[in-house]
Amino acid sequence: PLLRRLAPKVAPLPRRPPSMSISVYHAIADPRRRALLELVREGEQPVQSLVAEFDVSFPAISQHLAVLRNAGLVEARQEGRSRLYRATPAALREVYDWTGQYRDFWRQRFRRLNAYLDEQP
Repeated sequence: PLLRRLAPKVAPLPRRPPSMSISVYHAIADPRRRALLELVREGEQPVQSLVAEFDVSFPAISQHLAVLRNAGLVEARQEGRSRLYRATPAALREVYDWTGQYRDFWRQRFRRLNAYLDEQP
């Protein structure tokens, strides 16, 4: 059958190493937090301008920023009465490295699919 021909004969993908921080994965799992990361990626943003981008309360955004801060994905600094946030994406390198095994897995799968399709009339 087709599925059996396309199925790779490789070992199962490894699990996440125990040294990886679950808080980073928890932080980026939420779409609002990913959007907040995008907003602060280009430079520091005052919390007020971040809140203005969303249709939720200040405390809700503050909680999301706390999760990002605890995961090491953003830093905050006080400037007068404002709190400025900026991205510190070094923790995402861990995610990039871990997902590399999946990139290789899918590349291999697509090569096998292309080879199969090339054999078809």
